[in-house]
Amino acid sequence: MKITLRVAAVAAALLLAGSMAACSKSAANDTSASTAKSSVALKGTLAFNQSKLADLDQKLKSALAGKDLSAVDIAMVVNVAADYWKAGQVGFEAGCKDLGISTSKCTYFAPPSGKLTEQTSELETLKSQGVTGYSISAIDPTSTANTIKTDMDAGIFVLPIDSPLPKTAAAGLYLGTPNYTAGFQAGTAMKQLLNGKGKVAILVGSLTADNAVQRIQGFEDAIKGTSITVAQKVNDNLQASTATSDAETILANNPDVTGLYGVYSYDGPALAQAVKSAGKQSSVSIVSDDSDAQTLGFIKSGTIGGTVVQMPYQQGYTGAYILAAEKVLGTDATAAILKPYLASDGYTLSSGVGLVSKSNLSDYQSLQSQLGIG
Repeated sequence: MKITLRVAAVAAALLLAGSMAACSKSAANDTSASTAKSSVALKGTLAFNQSKLADLDQKLKSALAGKDLSAVDIAMVVNVAADYWKAGQVGFEAGCKDLGISTSKCTYFAPPSGKLTEQTSELETLKSQGVTGYSISAIDPTSTANTIKTDMDAGIFVLPIDSPLPKTAAAGLYLGTPNYTAGFQAGTAMKQLLNGKGKVAILVGSLTADNAVQRIQGFEDAIKGTSITVAQKVNDNLQASTATSDAETILANNPDVTGLYGVYSYDGPALAQAVKSAGKQSSVSIVSDDSDAQTLGFIKSGTIGGTVVQMPYQQGYTGAYILAAEKVLGTDATAAILKPYLASDGYTLSSGVGLVSKSNLSDYQSLQSQLGIG
């Protein structure tokens, strides 16, 4: 299956290598650090859902073989122009290429400023241009619900990615990370970094988006039974500069905050900059989500202890296959192919969850290279 089958094997090999590396002893992060930070390195994991998704891609491609795809006109619409989504763009364009869909009928769009008006305007443009289906990470699910219903009533298939859309017409399927699991992974990492005690502030681009709600709930559940408390939850409105200034304010006004959790992709680097500016690298632990290049750089330097990663490449690649199948095969036939791969909730098609720390950073970067992401 071209790149996905090859990468499934690579991911398995890297997972084994990362696990072996994580078992070796690591030097303490900082011998002069506050006792709030653990000296034990986090164990990373690259346990994505690559193998199953590669198998699904093959089945969809087989079902589409010999069919006329000339009417397929699809798009991938994300929530912000962040480095994180470049992997999704690479995957989406690779999926279109493997299916033989022309670039003029495969549109990728990221709102330059992460504004709802930008995303809404693009959806209107796509509809006017005759798009047959699109995947979307909605900035504001409530505000987008009417647009999605109107589009689906008009025969346009809508696939939620990155964050489910449970209260919309597109509630029946979700391709992305099980967000509660991702949040729980982040909370578990924070527990280790803080030795089970301390105060944490959570910064996120939206306090209402379903992915954020689920991740924060998972994080809070993971730290239950410890002496870690959540002091604040702050909405940075999808702005990295706001996240940095908010974190600087939190650290200045709350010297007892020893942990920061950044939920959206740009939050990790934003919080790391704030911690560096405050000179608190040795006393404040950071756990983030996603793998912007800056985030990985801060992992390497030790400013960020660990980042929970998903597989946006697969959201793009498999998303292209699903959107094409919906147009060519129809909803019922596509649903029958997808059913064996769905989670127990009956609607989640998981792209998996991983954790990148110093222990497996090089393995993760090798996986990115295999995917053509750099």
